[in-house]
Amino acid sequence: MNLKTVRLQLRFLLPLAATLVAAAYLAAPLMDQVTLRWFSRDLNSRGALVANALSDSLAEALLSNKVARLQSLFDRTSQDERLFAIGLCSPEGRLLQKTDRFPSSLSCVAALELSLHAEPTLALTGGQVLVGVHDVMGQRPAAPLAVEPAPGVLPDEAIIALEAQPSAERVQAPPVLLGRLVLLHDLSFIDRRSQDTRRYLIGLIAALGFVIAVITVVVAQLSWRGWVNGARAIMRGEGLLSPLLPAPELAPIAADLRARLRDLEDEYRRSQGPEAEWTADRLRALLRTQLSGDQVIVVSNREPYIHERTEGGVVVKRPASGLVTAVEPVMRACSGTWIAHGSGSADREVVDARDRVLVPPGQDDYWLRRVWLTPEEEQGYYYGFANEGMWPLCHVAHVRPVFRESDWEAYRAVNQRFADAVIAEARGEDPVVLVQDYHFALLPAMIREKLPQATILTFWHIPWPNPESFGICPWRREILQGMLGSTILGFHTRFHCKNFIETVDRYLEARIEHEHSTIAFQDKETLVESYPISIEWPDEAEVAGWASVEECRRRVIERLKLPADVCLAVGVDRFDYTKGILERLNAVERLQSKWPPWIGRFVTSTAGARSAFSGRLSESTRDSAGRVISRCTCWRSITSTMRCSSFSALPTSVW
Repeated sequence: MNLKTVRLQLRFLLPLAATLVAAAYLAAPLMDQVTLRWFSRDLNSRGALVANALSDSLAEALLSNKVARLQSLFDRTSQDERLFAIGLCSPEGRLLQKTDRFPSSLSCVAALELSLHAEPTLALTGGQVLVGVHDVMGQRPAAPLAVEPAPGVLPDEAIIALEAQPSAERVQAPPVLLGRLVLLHDLSFIDRRSQDTRRYLIGLIAALGFVIAVITVVVAQLSWRGWVNGARAIMRGEGLLSPLLPAPELAPIAADLRARLRDLEDEYRRSQGPEAEWTADRLRALLRTQLSGDQVIVVSNREPYIHERTEGGVVVKRPASGLVTAVEPVMRACSGTWIAHGSGSADREVVDARDRVLVPPGQDDYWLRRVWLTPEEEQGYYYGFANEGMWPLCHVAHVRPVFRESDWEAYRAVNQRFADAVIAEARGEDPVVLVQDYHFALLPAMIREKLPQATILTFWHIPWPNPESFGICPWRREILQGMLGSTILGFHTRFHCKNFIETVDRYLEARIEHEHSTIAFQDKETLVESYPISIEWPDEAEVAGWASVEECRRRVIERLKLPADVCLAVGVDRFDYTKGILERLNAVERLQSKWPPWIGRFVTSTAGARSAFSGRLSESTRDSAGRVISRCTCWRSITSTMRCSSFSALPTSVW
């Protein structure tokens, strides 16, 4: 327990102690009053019992005028510690008999008046006494009755006959006040009892305070550790890998704290200038600190490096892929393992016995593990279910998705192949697995089944449709269940996250917490968040080797034999119906139809890579291109051609 923890605990304990002291200070007088009332009622009841017990003796003494006989009775009765003195008064208020301690200053009339007060107490030299006055009632003897004897009956016989009558038939005289018994109760013992009660109360409060303090210290110590660990986890960014914090009470403020930390980091980065920009070394140090030595495994369909056989030997190519561009710097920083489909013509020639090769060539930052697929598997898994089914379904591209049972079986089998590869590459039970894109929707749950302690981060690189659109997929439940095997599921935008959560709510029985963007399914919890992906910008040395903009423009104009003053628009796209190529052609046509002076002055050049969608797009593309060319020809514009090949060759299409 350090000094800071003690200070924090004192902030709780000192107010608690002050509150308990104030409560004891306020409760003591209240307890005295309550005790006094209880004992006063008790003494009055006891006084009534004493008076009732002495009433017959007092009545007999008063009727026979033998009051002096009561002295011994008073002396025996006053031996009770609660009785201070006893007095007997006549109905007229004259003191007839008293004990030795009966105050001479107290008259019968004054005692009667005091007994009528709410608090009938009298202050004497030795302390306070409680005054109680009780009436002594009795029956005086009846006067002799004049009895007329019946004719022929002697007087004495008449008296004897009257006495022989039952008592119920006789006339009884009503009870009358014979005197008043004055009882003075000693209240000093009440003070002793009150002091005992006060000490008990203070002791109880002190003991209760001690117990509460001990419990508070223990709970505060445990809670403090949880809060500190949770706050440290948030500030270190560990909430990315562990959405559930050690202290659940921190959950409501976790998002605000993370947002504030991001704002502070942005402000610091802006204040530091270029030196604060992200670099590979900084990313490597950050990931090593946050991941604490955990193994990082990336799974994707496309491999970051392809080995191709050419006439000059085996060459290494880096494919033009947004996924590779975004994820590959992370792997170079983490030194993990990348698992991908080996599609190069020379990929099998460079791997070891475990189908692995170190990349990048010459740097050997991480391992590339290749999974081999047959042409049938690739056709069903990749070109079939993934590209003809999931791609148009998720993009809502107004192209009907195609779902085949054979494609689904191939998709599921390939996902299992990749899951087996991840399990084989895992060095422990808790690797960090980064699953990439729509090709592996089933993979997270398959990995979770074999590695329950793994941290699985899945990023969906394409949009996610609304529940109604996704509902046309025959295997929608299987896909959702597979994706919910992820620890964190990432999308590009919050809109896509919202669509996914609503889709799960529509088709699965799961507990959804919209406030925290979490989905609990089959005792597993998945955090759904948006992570706008970024790419690595080339370093200054590579940029310095680039040709200038003017030089690039001159080369393109010379290659295409265009006028020097032409307005040139350049596009580099995959030949795909989702890339807006047709919309671009229509825009060019509209430009030339509304502003004819741009005919011959505006040229668009597009470099396109072939894809699985080239067949669907080619016919409509050629129709649009032909329409634009025909209009340009009427205006004596430039003749145009259209070609499509790989990015590496960078051919152009000109309209």
